[in-house]
Amino acid sequence: MSSLPDVRPAIRVFGVDDHALLRDGIAAAIDSQPDMTMVAQASNGREAIRLFREARPDITLMDLRLPDIGGIDALIAIRDECPDARVVILTMFAGDVEIQRALAAGARGYVLKSTPLQELAEAIRHVHAGKRHIPPEVAAQLAEHAGDEALTERERLVLRHAAEGKKNRGIAAMLFISEETVKVHMKNIFEKLSAGDRTEAVAIAARRGIIRL
Repeated sequence: MSSLPDVRPAIRVFGVDDHALLRDGIAAAIDSQPDMTMVAQASNGREAIRLFREARPDITLMDLRLPDIGGIDALIAIRDECPDARVVILTMFAGDVEIQRALAAGARGYVLKSTPLQELAEAIRHVHAGKRHIPPEVAAQLAEHAGDEALTERERLVLRHAAEGKKNRGIAAMLFISEETVKVHMKNIFEKLSAGDRTEAVAIAARRGIIRL
């Protein structure tokens, strides 16, 4: 007497990205897998929260940079409602600070958009199986800055204003502090980021995900 084949339900995937062509490409790739199906797609964070409630997917692929509330904020909102939600960040950005924020918010994986589609599919399977998925290049970014001292919230604010082209006097006026205090903040920023000047500090901070340009 032959046994029945082991037929498991397909992994139900939900894609969140503001670029329609990329959403369609990912959906086609997911649907081409024998054990997966794309059940819904969203183009922004608020739509992601609403559609997650309706679709209740097994795996959510979440972009970081969305036009409204952002991927990490959407991730937090989804997990507040559904703590068991399994979310994989799928992004172009490999800055260690954004990776840390995403993982701290409950992301189960962090995959770059440059990843081959078959590797993305394997990441989905790993997370669906209850594992975490951190590719070597992402882990390397985390390891490189593991011992670095973080910028304070005030230092990040000063640096964001500097990135907008404001001079120390203008930053001081914006934040209602003295120009000398701004200089102290900038000195601390340079030391923490190992930057020689404010242009380099802005570039490093943007690359690491500390600020957005």
